Amino acid sequence: MSEEVSPGIYRTPEARFDGLQDYPFASHYLQIGKYRVHYLDEGPAGGETLLLLHGEPTWSYLYRKMIPVFTAAGYRVIAPDLVGFGKSDKPAGKGDYSYPLQVDVMLQLVHQLDLQSVTFFGQDWGGLIGLRVVAAEPQRFSRVVVSNTGLPSASGVRGWIGYSLFKLAVWRQGELTLEALREKTTFLRWAAYSHYVDDLPIGELMQFMGADKAVRQAYEAPFPDVRYKAGAMAMPYLVPSQLRENESAWEVLESWDKPFLVAFTDSDPITRGLDKEFMKRLPNAEQVTVKGAGHFVQEDAGEQLAAIMLDFMARHPLQAARAQAADE
Repeated sequence: MSEEVSPGIYRTPEARFDGLQDYPFASHYLQIGKYRVHYLDEGPAGGETLLLLHGEPTWSYLYRKMIPVFTAAGYRVIAPDLVGFGKSDKPAGKGDYSYPLQVDVMLQLVHQLDLQSVTFFGQDWGGLIGLRVVAAEPQRFSRVVVSNTGLPSASGVRGWIGYSLFKLAVWRQGELTLEALREKTTFLRWAAYSHYVDDLPIGELMQFMGADKAVRQAYEAPFPDVRYKAGAMAMPYLVPSQLRENESAWEVLESWDKPFLVAFTDSDPITRGLDKEFMKRLPNAEQVTVKGAGHFVQEDAGEQLAAIMLDFMARHPLQAARAQAADE
């Protein structure tokens, strides 16, 4: 039975999430514009805050291995579900989704929760969205960690026509089967597959990308049927849709001198090589490689990544970061 809470906006029935493996976290909600947005708020209220943003087609469940590590160390963890994913509301039309929409909703969440001195972590679309939030409100953030993500940008003529060229490339790629995507996985082929497929097989995709079969139900849970999947099917096609705006965000990121860690994996076919862009544009950033993990590092090596982040934060204590921000 579908749950259409207002015309063209669906909300996954809560029963779909009953009994999920290793997800004992309490749900919290904010009303942001037309959408009810779900987020986790774990750990001590007075602890240093981490903001963890997921990509697609995942949700906050992706962070279930990392959250206990952080809370045991005394950190407060905020992990939202993007609009169209997890327990957040889901517009039914692909055209309802845009890069600016996701940035604005997450920016409003940061404002409504009044998050300060935040350590941000983003992977996949979580990085594309979260880095824009950091660039919009740099004073609220003290550290940044990214993995298997990017911030595609361009100025001048490339900034104006780049997205049109990408859409042309997707059109030339055409429809693909899941088997064909398995045989050769690249970002362009993934964008084409998700753009043209009639009904995205979320569970199969997550298994294909490395998720254990035992948690397949958890990744299928937010999507009772295709009406709930518009966001998952639309978002890959939107990755290079804000080239000029992202170039402006890069200008902010390049101008601040706060701790920044690039923690890509060694086996991701989607974002392979994009770590070089971060290291080129942010020469003061630190870099570490998470070995033996694929695109969804949180799934493949969540505890290892959490330990890397704890070490990084310990080496860059918040008090020093605050003093550094004050000097700026």
